Amino acid sequence: MNAIETSGLVKVFGDTRAVDGVDLTVPAGTVYGLLGPNGAGKTTTVKMLATLLRPDDGEARIFGHDVRADPNAVRRLVSLTGQYASVDEDLTGTENLLLLGRLIGHPRARARDRAAQLLSAFGLTEAAGKQVKHYSGGMRRRLDIAASILNTPKLLFLDEPTTGLDPRSRNQVWDIVRAVVAHGTTVLLTTQYLDEADQLASRIAVIDHGRVIAEGTKGELKASVGVGSVHLRLRDADQRPAARDLLAHVLDAEVSLDADPVALTARLSGRAAEQAAEALARLSREGITVDNFSLGQPSLDEVFLALTDKQKEAAA
Repeated sequence: MNAIETSGLVKVFGDTRAVDGVDLTVPAGTVYGLLGPNGAGKTTTVKMLATLLRPDDGEARIFGHDVRADPNAVRRLVSLTGQYASVDEDLTGTENLLLLGRLIGHPRARARDRAAQLLSAFGLTEAAGKQVKHYSGGMRRRLDIAASILNTPKLLFLDEPTTGLDPRSRNQVWDIVRAVVAHGTTVLLTTQYLDEADQLASRIAVIDHGRVIAEGTKGELKASVGVGSVHLRLRDADQRPAARDLLAHVLDAEVSLDADPVALTARLSGRAAEQAAEALARLSREGITVDNFSLGQPSLDEVFLALTDKQKEAAA
């Protein structure tokens, strides 16, 4: 059975169709990424799936239970960690988990044992007796996720869980997500961070203006915009315009100028390796020195930009 199935899901706020006919199929036991910019409709979709908003049209099922017809059954199966920590800053880490454990029906001893278990698993034992107001952003986020799995859910919604975190804290949250899935929970992850989706998700839906504009594995999405990307760093920034023109001619591809003043990137199709070798040879013959060269699949950043650019062109 799939964890999530939606068909034509719609949510309208006034004149705005925040979610405009979203179709999703999320296999159980996986991390599924919902990728898109601010305002794309990710959080609204999650709120409908978690029964916090009622869909205006379409269907959505969580492990076979309709979110409108049987919301209580859905709520027993899911947990949601939103964009902002929901723990009480005036309580300690232990007190937060104890309170929530008691609220969901655990006896006092069971709630205390479960709190200690999660604080240890999430590396928070030393901070367990401190007020949450004194936690770092990463510690608060880990505590927030711990609170979401006091009762191990079949489906965990993580809505942009690493927004604002430093790289070390992001990696810690990623490790937690992997551990949760290893214990059988399905995760629907919304994110603006392309590397996060690349790291965690087995399948990804790209959403923009309330619509799914692409869906597939990371490899399928990358292949959809070209079989490879070539990245070059030149020795002399003054040679970049000439290098761009030459590469565009040889590769018959759009060449973009990176933020680095000596770097260029081009997406390739067809004979990627042969095209790249020919381009390097031509640059050498023209006296343009390349200090660094790499050839690989497009990054998810390039995939996302290519897909959203196509949407803008179609809407124009």
